[in-house]
Amino acid sequence: MSAGRIKDIASIERLGHVEFRTTDLERARDFYVDLIGLHETERDEGRIYLRCTEDKQHHSFVLRQAEQAGVGQIGFVVADEGGLDRMKARFEALGLPVRWAGNEMLGQGRTLRVQDPLGFVIDYYAEIQAVPWLAQQYQLHKGASPTRVDHVNVLTPDAQAAHDWYTQELGFGCAELTESEPPERRIWASWLFRKSTVHDIALMTGAGPAAHHVGLSLGDPLAIIRACDMLAGAGYAGSIERGPGRHGISNALFVYVRDPDGNRFELYTGDYLTGNRAAEPIRWALNNPARQTLWGAPPPRRWFEEAMAVETFDGSALQETRPALLQAVPNYVLD
Repeated sequence: MSAGRIKDIASIERLGHVEFRTTDLERARDFYVDLIGLHETERDEGRIYLRCTEDKQHHSFVLRQAEQAGVGQIGFVVADEGGLDRMKARFEALGLPVRWAGNEMLGQGRTLRVQDPLGFVIDYYAEIQAVPWLAQQYQLHKGASPTRVDHVNVLTPDAQAAHDWYTQELGFGCAELTESEPPERRIWASWLFRKSTVHDIALMTGAGPAAHHVGLSLGDPLAIIRACDMLAGAGYAGSIERGPGRHGISNALFVYVRDPDGNRFELYTGDYLTGNRAAEPIRWALNNPARQTLWGAPPPRRWFEEAMAVETFDGSALQETRPALLQAVPNYVLD
């Protein structure tokens, strides 16, 4: 798609935050702050607001007390308040559920909530409270010390339709994709970006709407090993689900971890810069195993079969998932 054909109704800047539901807020806080190394900004009655060392905004990772684990809000930052109004008008014209979400989140400005055509509930906002930058406050760094919340990886029954929604309607660029062979030539997964790295969101074929993981970027490759050592030392060796290894797609070194609630996150480093949203993506054949694991042990079966439930539009419950359109090659889908 040429740059002139990309719609950009809101000038989305980047992934803003992801919220994990937890059944034990203090246990989750101790895990993510004392061990993983996120920084607590503030808390209210039901949430703890966390950020990474490079963040200049109030929060990028939020923990919320809930009866069941899973993913609550996924938020994207837009360039200005006018973008929110344009998005609201466009989403209403498309017949999507949309509303102003109020001031549910501390530090966050006017927030537009929509249930998109894929079934995901997404928040968009332009303003968020500024906080002190911690990148050079080395005395405060601990644990794995994530630098940023890099991406969210989600599952949907129709990854081709999801790709079209994000690229054609929301103006995301595509860094890399996995596709089936002709004559079908169907997208099975795509890595889409607004900031100038490989992805802010990855869209995978699978039972959905559901979330597979959240990616936390680390500063260097050795940080991956240090994180594994710290997890094992703290008694969480069994929570290391996959890796360390290197993806073909994104080129990143990785390790996947399950937190005490079973929510999944990826510690991730070594990807590359993108920037040109109109550039042709790198294309990977669906049957090429190197795209998923350039090197490293194969993932366990549960890495393919288990995902995190996501909330309904009103936040009162977790959504039921729909099966994938094609189930013939489940082990070629997720990366």
